[in-house]
Amino acid sequence: MAKSANLYARIEPEVKEQAEIILGELGIPASSAINMFYKQIILQRGLPFEVKLPQHPLDIGSMSGDRLAAELEKGYADMQAGRVVSAKKAFADIRGSYKA
Repeated sequence: MAKSANLYARIEPEVKEQAEIILGELGIPASSAINMFYKQIILQRGLPFEVKLPQHPLDIGSMSGDRLAAELEKGYADMQAGRVVSAKKAFADIRGSYKA
């Protein structure tokens, strides 16, 4: 389908810059990333991620050293158990889903 619709959105300059750096490293133009996001909205019939306040937000500034160490250990355990997906693989999977 020909791309002929324009989208104008105002976002924080720092957010745009940081996202475009990452997208550039992945080789994905911002317009393609936005198109993928919109397609996921259609496929999911809503936002493709949960939008809610966390039950217990982590505030590193108010954590004890022991609590911080425990949270870091949880993340390390996830990594060791393989409960991770690289951004490179995730975007490769997305790209593969939309090839014509």
